[in-house]
Amino acid sequence: MNEQFFYGHGKLLLTGEYFVLDGARSIALPTTLGQKMHVTYRPSNNPILHWKSYNTKSECWLECKFELWHFDCLKKSDKEKEEIIVLQEILRQARKQNIHFLRDHCDVLVETSLEFDREWGLGSSSSLIYNIAQWAYISPYELLSKTFGGSGYDIACAQSMGPITYQLKSRGPHWETTNLALPFKDKLYFIHLNKKQNTREGIQRYNDLKNEDNAEIISKITEISDKILECKDYSEFNDLIFEHENLVSLVLDMPRIFDKEFSDYWGAVKSLGAWGGDFALVSSDKSFEETQEYFSTRGYSKILKYDELILQNFEKYGEVRIETLEDMNHGSNLS
Repeated sequence: MNEQFFYGHGKLLLTGEYFVLDGARSIALPTTLGQKMHVTYRPSNNPILHWKSYNTKSECWLECKFELWHFDCLKKSDKEKEEIIVLQEILRQARKQNIHFLRDHCDVLVETSLEFDREWGLGSSSSLIYNIAQWAYISPYELLSKTFGGSGYDIACAQSMGPITYQLKSRGPHWETTNLALPFKDKLYFIHLNKKQNTREGIQRYNDLKNEDNAEIISKITEISDKILECKDYSEFNDLIFEHENLVSLVLDMPRIFDKEFSDYWGAVKSLGAWGGDFALVSSDKSFEETQEYFSTRGYSKILKYDELILQNFEKYGEVRIETLEDMNHGSNLS
């Protein structure tokens, strides 16, 4: 029996939501929580792929079996389940990119385990894409583009050990690790907004409403990201957060979450990712207990400290570029 282990970190996009798709330099944060994938092989004359996915309570929420020629479902009732159809699409795309993927005479058992709630929007899909790409020895960026789509910042987070800057350029994604040394990070928290936002729908709204010539806004978002990277002052950070929120609100024609839900709050509030759900970043110069009480009395009970959620291993810094499509297609082992 042979075994393989894979792991991808979760993600949060601190700056540049939506605008990262059009080339804005953004700050992305890999999380301490991610997704594990354990693959076991056993010799077989009639090989199948047995897939089992577990949640944070070690409960199996998805189980299915595929034959290995076309990844067809072996159980008829599985053929119409949305999650299985998506998984099937990913596996078939991985085979297209590596024709040797899962061609051995072996039964394969794959067990995935999430370290965060599926509804949190921390990257259950992107960490899965990253793990499958490592397993199939293909580019995670190409696998993402042919399945879920998106900028790819979440793929960069899946393999990073600390905060990164991320930017789409003409020849592909460009990202590098960065020491986001915010001296006031003990005043930063993440609030779960009790619902998961559909990223694809958010992107579609952005594409429908954005100005054809939004170069000025892209430049402003990049400038805000650069200023946050150098920011040492808590008040300045709050001002930058509100400036960023105002720009997104203008383009999406949507009110800021601060105005909708927390207009009496004493700090800054910033939506993260697709507006309307998942997590928000909040700043507070009051105690954790006071901050927690404010949000819990409004029905938001999940509040995480910055150091609790954000991965910050600064032992190594190095710029990572993917400069050509050819590099993207052979970039599965970027670090």
